[in-house]
Amino acid sequence: MAQAGRQGSPRNGDNPRRNSARGSAARGGAKGAPKGAARKRGERPTPKGTGAAPFANERFGRRLGPVDRAGQGAPRRSPSPLPAHEPRTRAQMAEEGVRLQKVMANAGVASRRVCEELIAEGRVEVNGQIVTELGTRVNPETDVIHVDGVRVQTDEHLVYMAFNKPRGVVSTMDDPEGRPCITDYLRPGSPERLFHVGRLDTNTEGLLLLTNDGELANRLTHPSYEVPKTYVVQVRGPMPQGIGAQLRRGVELEDGLAKVDSFRLVDSTPGFVLVEVVLHSGKNRIVRRMFDAVGFPVQRLVRAKIGPIGLGDQKQGTIRRLGKQEIGHLMASVGL
Repeated sequence: MAQAGRQGSPRNGDNPRRNSARGSAARGGAKGAPKGAARKRGERPTPKGTGAAPFANERFGRRLGPVDRAGQGAPRRSPSPLPAHEPRTRAQMAEEGVRLQKVMANAGVASRRVCEELIAEGRVEVNGQIVTELGTRVNPETDVIHVDGVRVQTDEHLVYMAFNKPRGVVSTMDDPEGRPCITDYLRPGSPERLFHVGRLDTNTEGLLLLTNDGELANRLTHPSYEVPKTYVVQVRGPMPQGIGAQLRRGVELEDGLAKVDSFRLVDSTPGFVLVEVVLHSGKNRIVRRMFDAVGFPVQRLVRAKIGPIGLGDQKQGTIRRLGKQEIGHLMASVGL
């Protein structure tokens, strides 16, 4: 199957071809005032120097690029305001906190030298303000840092994972009936309090996010943020040309009108058709019900993407940790 074929072997009778879904989502938030010299938002200097690339050593998410937090991906409701910090004296700043470039390097942004270049080029924000002074100190537990608009995750206790769920696995951490579940695929020593973000029905394959970050999980599943999900769908062929337009206009289901944001034909043979659909609805079995409504029951369904996070070439049945850039883009997509 399109995107799915790259993650695992097709079932009997399925001969899907490969495809990939790419994209990015954007938006971010702000918090208080930085603990060091800073420029106000809108006074970003013209980048100089080497044009250093943060997160350059990551395998996944390298093409996500910067985030324009000022003009993209605004949530449908405003997040709760974050408390501002009390102003501190220079003596306090000299004694408290950790140098910004060290925090960035420890968080996996880049080497300390490259982090210094990023700061000097005006590409780093602390609590919503651009910082260019290398002596700036921050509190990695409370200060919010963005590089090129991408949130830097400094809390080592928070975990973000992507699971390529096989068909037949239930979307629970444990199953009283003894069916295969998510925990069966976790390595020994994985964080105990992980939970899945949303769910996939048993017969649906593909991307499922796992985390212990409750705030991010709540935003990703809240309808007001309208996080897009990309699915690759296999149905019997041939398919009339008007089906895509019908799904974009919307079909009436028992719980209301449902429509896709986009519809794209991936592959077509006399026996089956592969299409890619993007929608932001999180209703139960929404993709299957929509295709049933237009007379093309789903034969195979794979979720290829959630917001900016895609399966890429991740193998089916595997769990991987998200890269720092992926985490930043995922947070930006819901205003964090």
